[in-house]
Amino acid sequence: MARRDISRHRGRSLLIVLLIMVPVAGMSGAATLVQSMQETPAERIQHQLGDTQARFRNMHAYNADMVQDPVVETATGSRNYAPDPDFVPLDPKDAIPPGYRVLTESQLTLRVTVGAAEVPLMAKAVDALDPAFTGKYTLLDGRAPAASDEVLVSRGLLERFSLRLGDRLTTSEGTFTAVGKLRDATYSDGNAILFLKPGQQKVQEEATARGPAPETIYYLVGRDQVTWDQIRELNRVGVAVLSRSVALSPPPRNEAGDAPGTGYDSQLWGGYLAGGLIGALALLEVGLLAGAAFAVGAKRQVRELALLAATGAEAPTVRAVVTAGGLWLGTVAVASGALLGALAAAAVVAVGRHLGSVRFPGFHPDVLLIAAAMGMGLLACLLAAAVPAGQVARQAVLGALKSGRAPSAAQPWPARIGVLLLVVAVAALAAGTGLGLVGGDPDVLASRTPLVAGLLIGGAVLTAAALVLLTGGVVALLTARSGWLPLPARLAARDAARNRSRTVPAVAAIVAAATLAIAVMVVAASQFENARKTHPWSARANQAALPLAETGPLLADGAVAPARVVDPAAVTGALERALGTVEWTRVLASPVARNCNMRAGAVASSRPGDGNCLQYKLGVPSGNECPTTQRGLVLDAGDWRCQGSMLPLGISGQIPQLIVGGAEELEALLGRKPGREALEALAGGGVVVSNPVFVKDGQTLLQAYDLRQAVTRPDHRADFEVVSDESLPAVVESPEVPVPYYGVISAEAASRLGIKVEPAVLLIQLSGYPAVAELDKASAALAGIYETQPAALHVEAGADRDSTSLLWLLVGLSALITLSAAGITAGLALADARSDHMTLAGVGAPPRLRKSMAGAQSLMTAVLGTSLGLVAGVVPAVLVMAATRTLAAPVVPWLQLLALLVAVPLSGGGLAWLFTRARLPMSRRLGT
Repeated sequence: MARRDISRHRGRSLLIVLLIMVPVAGMSGAATLVQSMQETPAERIQHQLGDTQARFRNMHAYNADMVQDPVVETATGSRNYAPDPDFVPLDPKDAIPPGYRVLTESQLTLRVTVGAAEVPLMAKAVDALDPAFTGKYTLLDGRAPAASDEVLVSRGLLERFSLRLGDRLTTSEGTFTAVGKLRDATYSDGNAILFLKPGQQKVQEEATARGPAPETIYYLVGRDQVTWDQIRELNRVGVAVLSRSVALSPPPRNEAGDAPGTGYDSQLWGGYLAGGLIGALALLEVGLLAGAAFAVGAKRQVRELALLAATGAEAPTVRAVVTAGGLWLGTVAVASGALLGALAAAAVVAVGRHLGSVRFPGFHPDVLLIAAAMGMGLLACLLAAAVPAGQVARQAVLGALKSGRAPSAAQPWPARIGVLLLVVAVAALAAGTGLGLVGGDPDVLASRTPLVAGLLIGGAVLTAAALVLLTGGVVALLTARSGWLPLPARLAARDAARNRSRTVPAVAAIVAAATLAIAVMVVAASQFENARKTHPWSARANQAALPLAETGPLLADGAVAPARVVDPAAVTGALERALGTVEWTRVLASPVARNCNMRAGAVASSRPGDGNCLQYKLGVPSGNECPTTQRGLVLDAGDWRCQGSMLPLGISGQIPQLIVGGAEELEALLGRKPGREALEALAGGGVVVSNPVFVKDGQTLLQAYDLRQAVTRPDHRADFEVVSDESLPAVVESPEVPVPYYGVISAEAASRLGIKVEPAVLLIQLSGYPAVAELDKASAALAGIYETQPAALHVEAGADRDSTSLLWLLVGLSALITLSAAGITAGLALADARSDHMTLAGVGAPPRLRKSMAGAQSLMTAVLGTSLGLVAGVVPAVLVMAATRTLAAPVVPWLQLLALLVAVPLSGGGLAWLFTRARLPMSRRLGT
């Protein structure tokens, strides 16, 4: 009987199928795409090694205790982070065992002239078309290079320089002819890459005055496997290895020692939990929409079902007929939704792979998550059918056979269950918030994340469900005193109270849609605020800093080539000729380290007397330390001791950490005139400090540390040994944004303290953020000044300026979602109320009144639904943001929410008035 009813009412059945199918397809597709972004070990081997057996590279280790990850060899870990001054890493080519054919790959940086600008170009020196690199490099078009000036290029290079195969490209290392288009499996095709063969033309392969030598990676071709034991031995001499056999069959965790985990599983927790909340609310919304459709269908079936009951069928049998319809439609919907989502994800992955994107290493359908989405969708459909099925089964046979239908009496159980669910929801939200907020150890709180998220998601869903069940009582309460309203609104209010069976599903669906939309808006607003507050400022907005010295490369004996001083006047003139937005420039002097090995991950070394290896920082007084856990996690990111300039973790940018100067330099850094106390502190030999965390009792501690003496801090982080400290009077003048510098000290005080000072950078203030063409002009102007190291103008863009527009865009999308729910439910309610409109027409009501009544009905349900959705969406979202301890406090975008609350009801009411037909179609008589 359910199957036959579905075939007779195909339009309503298709609507229900689509309502359930779309969210199931969305969740299935999203889960598949998320999994497809995770590279498997087999795919990593194919894309990184091709058909080679292993690759050897520099580990950048600073002691013999470093251990690599078995799959991602560049990820390292150790229980000893103390640099060993006697540790000398082995050259990877000297560690290659015999019996292998060796292929090399070196990454280079060339320069190409584009118009008036000289831009950097990535290049690789590798025999890319060697058969051993099958799967790593693929020739897409053209042919292999035959002459010494022929090269392979990526698609992005051809597009970047508007070239075609056969054209010539002039670089800083020679002129080449592009003869083939190559795909590198480790880079997207959109990257501009030039592929040469090792030793081709004048490519730099050794350290010269133009810069350090490029790193060379060695690929081993042969039958013998490289084992984990061999890798551990090679790690002890500073060589990292990606082995085919080890990556495909990694050692057990207890054998991997200190190797860091790849974190494939843990990386997915955040996405799964966020997707679970959105998916649960989405399915709740469409389940209620489907419930409204089932309610209308059940009313249309009432005569047929009553006849079935009159022939002796019991109430469970009558109820099962409607429920079976939900089972039929739900099964079709979830099966087609899962298939559609998987096929859509497969198409996205296939197109992305075809276009050369590395975002999707492969197609990885997640059967478990797809099955969960199908189960949730089927459950939503069955629940949507169960409520109207119960209502129909309770109707009296005699009353159902009559031509007119008396309104069913309001039942007390929905309100009672609603109150019970609301109590449970409040308890779940309180428990989740408590577990997320109680306790000060982030390590413990992180372990509670699954439980906290489950409680909060459950509480959010139960809150929406409770409000849905309480909707009938709210409708009755609000419509009891509607006598002062205009006639259309009075008719709509009385009809809503009289026919709750169609009013409640309509309001409930809008509640669910508004809850979903408003929760997403609150989360997005909080994240935008988080991004704004945690923006890593390198300077103030529209500022840039260029170095005034070019450091030479490392020489064979470990020393550094002499630095070349750059004329700041020449840099200023070049920029003013290239850009029309330069407001001012200022030279900032600072202690500068010279002739010190400052490579990342290497032990600093310098011969005594060769240069200045002292740098300076401000110490944090006792009691001002940022509270952290044993693992170094910040306990409370909102603590004043963990915020401001140089925090967290002593970050630095383009500006020197300690500036030597006066009022002009201080004004350039602050963005305003310095105060009188700050100027007096500079004149008195004190320090103007950027962050109050470095000051206690009016004093700050100026510490000098030697770059040649590395130590390990208690939190196992590498640092340098403090060789002297000096207590100085201090005044706090914080910049308008947390620019990363410690403070400003006068030249006289620096001289008194024996600090060697040199001009360090040229600070440039622009009137606006430059366009790409302007940056190209600036790069071209700077290319004639900076010889060995071409300088690029990195302008501070400031915090995310697009968040407000994105939030309004989200308001529009949320309004569209909520309005679509309002439109569907309004249409279903009007279809169910057609007989009532016929009655109005029969007693002489003009078409305008019936149109106004339809608009008032839609307006009332939308106002009530969005208002309840505001409560159900804001409260759980705020608690989720608070309990997960984001860096920014929860933010409620009241202006955008007000716009949503006004736009949706007005639009829904207007559309209902507009599309309600003035003339009703002829209808056959339903009975006597």
